[in-house]
Amino acid sequence: MTKLTTHVLDIYSGKPGEGIKVDLYYIQDSKRKKLNSILLNKDGRADKPLIEGENFKEGQYEIVFFVGDYFKKITDAPKIPFLDDVVIKFGISNAKEHYHVPLLVSPWSYSTYRGS
Repeated sequence: MTKLTTHVLDIYSGKPGEGIKVDLYYIQDSKRKKLNSILLNKDGRADKPLIEGENFKEGQYEIVFFVGDYFKKITDAPKIPFLDDVVIKFGISNAKEHYHVPLLVSPWSYSTYRGS
C-alpha cells in the first residue's frame, strides 16, 4: 500500500522526538488543506501513516514539525527559540511509491531527506 510516513530524531539529546506534534497539509492553488495532525510516539514515529491508500495522491504537500514546543520542554531554550516550527514542503510525483520524510533536529539546526 502506498503511504507517507515520517519520524524525528532529536540529535541534541540523541533520542527519538517523542511527543512532537506534526501537521500534514495538501497544497493546491496556493491553498493549504489540513489532512492530519498527530503526536509522535516514544520511537519518534507516528502510530499510523500520515496518509495512505486512495487518499495518497500526487501533488504538493507540507509537513509542519512543532519542534519549538518540544525543545522548550527538554532544554533551557530562550523565550524566542532559534527554531520553532520546521516546515518541509515537498512533492509527491508517483503515488504508487512509499514516501518517507524524516527529520533530524536540534534546537539550532535540522536536516531532512526522502527516506525509504
